[in-house]
Amino acid sequence: MSSMRKQTQLRLEPDVLAAGKDAAAARGLDFNQYVQRLITEDTTGARAAGMAAAQRLLDAHGAFLDELEEHLDAQRAPTRHTGRGTAA
Repeated sequence: MSSMRKQTQLRLEPDVLAAGKDAAAARGLDFNQYVQRLITEDTTGARAAGMAAAQRLLDAHGAFLDELEEHLDAQRAPTRHTGRGTAA
């Protein structure tokens, strides 16, 4: 029984190929599965639906998320030393 899958060739810049392989690995996919998922999401509208949902989330809760980010950034900010008591 032969596979219904067809083989194609992609010509990608080395850095784009490396980024794609890294993204695939991060998702637990091989590169071919990753490319197939990208194409499927793009052509079925799944990606657009996800982006629209993300925009609705930002529209509804963006101010809260901005405040939270500012609060967390302030907690991580290094304290400034005045230089007093240090050898020159």
